[in-house]
Amino acid sequence: MDIKGKISSSVGKFEELAGKVPGYKGYKQKELRREADKLLRTTIANQLSDLRMKLSGLQLDFLSAGKLYLVDDLERAVGKLQILIDRLKTASYGYAGLFDAVKVKEEELDALYEYDHQLLGFVPRIEEGIGNIATTLKEGGDLNVAIAALITVLQEMDTVLNHRQEAIVGTGETQ
Repeated sequence: MDIKGKISSSVGKFEELAGKVPGYKGYKQKELRREADKLLRTTIANQLSDLRMKLSGLQLDFLSAGKLYLVDDLERAVGKLQILIDRLKTASYGYAGLFDAVKVKEEELDALYEYDHQLLGFVPRIEEGIGNIATTLKEGGDLNVAIAALITVLQEMDTVLNHRQEAIVGTGETQ
């Protein structure tokens, strides 16, 4: 799924003509990178929202199975997942206006896009972790281990998201 490529290939006749205006082409390429970055993060956030619903549904399964003592641990995972969703929805997508303190270059926009691809890789891992919790509940395994494994994956994703933010703030040029 290369969103940046799809956006670039959908350039219309007007944009082709405008691309001949000095300075416009570079501006438009940055805008395409920003839009691809935003679309990818929105896609990831939507997928994680679906997984959060599944995880919330497991809380009811825990109650039905008499595992009330583990509901708080599972709620911790739900909370971490919701924080990740919120951070993805509100994360900077490399915009830097004329008077902003931090300027974001094209290479940095590409780096953000690469971080977002790393974030996308966490979606199946989180889905697997949730499935593992459900299976462990049904089979009577150690739910503490299954929940802890999911929380570890969520923390790893949070770390990548932190590195993404540092890439924006730490590598930008100040005026």
